[in-house]
Amino acid sequence: MDAIKPPKPRPAPKPPKPGLTRDSLLAERAPVVIRRLRKAYPDAHVALNFSNPLEMLIATILSAQCTDQKVNEVTATLFKKYRTPEDYLRVPEADLAQALKPTGFFNQKTKSVRGACRVIVERYGGQVPQTMSELITFPGVARKTANIVQGNSYPERHRTDKSAGIAVDTHVRRVSQRLGFTQENDPDRIEQDLMRIIPRKDWFPFTYVLIDHGRQVCKAPTPRCEVCPVSDLCPSSRV
Repeated sequence: MDAIKPPKPRPAPKPPKPGLTRDSLLAERAPVVIRRLRKAYPDAHVALNFSNPLEMLIATILSAQCTDQKVNEVTATLFKKYRTPEDYLRVPEADLAQALKPTGFFNQKTKSVRGACRVIVERYGGQVPQTMSELITFPGVARKTANIVQGNSYPERHRTDKSAGIAVDTHVRRVSQRLGFTQENDPDRIEQDLMRIIPRKDWFPFTYVLIDHGRQVCKAPTPRCEVCPVSDLCPSSRV
């Protein structure tokens, strides 16, 4: 009869991982922060009204230094009157500037809108192009605007475009700095930091999670830390 072999000793259980805190390493904190914020804002999406890529482009240009609510008020009339890139080029510049005046910085925005429409007509057959490399050639269009236009108008292309990234507006910058996701001030450098932290599939949707969090809780100048779902993991928390 074979001898009964003694059971192999089990490895000692690993000690429990200490709870995360706001002082934990970013690599440990970030996934939990991202998960909680996504859960807190499951319906985060663009607040600008649009029905096609051209309207998305125009609305995003107008949103610079202006609230989305005001832009939507202006575009409610604007988009009924001007439906094609050619429409924005045919109207006298002074008349278009007057229509855009409520959004602020209207002279520059008028030049940007007309300049973008001219490029669309002359280079792209009247259609807003789909790639980041094409969009950022438009007057007044930097990476933030290009990411927003591409992500909302051509979401499938945004998911595969190697040049796509994360739109960094004032809310994204403030929230990402407070969370310790970046120490940069330049939008392009902030974007690069966020792209290293946030999973690729979440780049575009998480943009609006950060924006909603910045608008509703992580406000400037006084954040509502007492109701923040990630206050215990935020190095800037006042709680």
